[in-house]
Amino acid sequence: MLRITLLQLVAMVVVACAAGLLGGRSALWSALLGGICCVVPNSLFALRLYISARKPDGADPMTFFFGEFIKIATTLALMGAVVWLYHDVNWLAFLLSFIVVLKSYLILLFRHRP
Repeated sequence: MLRITLLQLVAMVVVACAAGLLGGRSALWSALLGGICCVVPNSLFALRLYISARKPDGADPMTFFFGEFIKIATTLALMGAVVWLYHDVNWLAFLLSFIVVLKSYLILLFRHRP
């Protein structure tokens, strides 16, 4: 779980740097905020699952489903906060960053191990 979270952070920084170079300061901040809208909820979900799995009884399915609900609600709340508080959003950078960070786990999925 930690590797996925770190990979998402790296993907967020790379996309934000690319957006900043191509679109300026507004695109840089928008890409960072889009990545944060994905990284923070996923990190909280991973932490919740890690803590739940370390319990003597182990993790139950309700912990997973409740955590997933909280992750989606947190994502929507963060996106709403960005729209409400940051009026200079570059939507292309914001959405591309969110999608790239969201799908960055595929890099680990297709990585070959000897």
